[in-house]
Amino acid sequence: QVQLAESGGGLVQAGGSLRLSCKVSGRTFSTMAWFRQAPGKERDFVATVSYSGSSTTYADSLKDRFTISRDNAKNMVYLQMNSLKAEDTAVYYCARKTRPGGDIPSNYDDWGQGTQVTVSS
Repeated sequence: QVQLAESGGGLVQAGGSLRLSCKVSGRTFSTMAWFRQAPGKERDFVATVSYSGSSTTYADSLKDRFTISRDNAKNMVYLQMNSLKAEDTAVYYCARKTRPGGDIPSNYDDWGQGTQVTVSS
């Protein structure tokens, strides 16, 4: 069973940057992703990275500011977030894709506990 543990969240001023990390226990050859969920809202797709790291996808509104990457030797997945805005405030989740198809939460079975990101304006 794969376990995921996020870290790196916190409070940051608008315009600042944060780097989130996801520690993956156990080997996985899966696509990995970041999702986020703001209070009272659905869990939204942020970005994916293929096993090799050569292929990435992003939510259209985030691709100019966020960068996903992975280091398989360290079993880590990262999300670099720049030029943060108040609307980026959310709990950010790392997830492992277990079903084919679109990047929707139901195609991901393994989730971390989430890390809170708060952007003050």
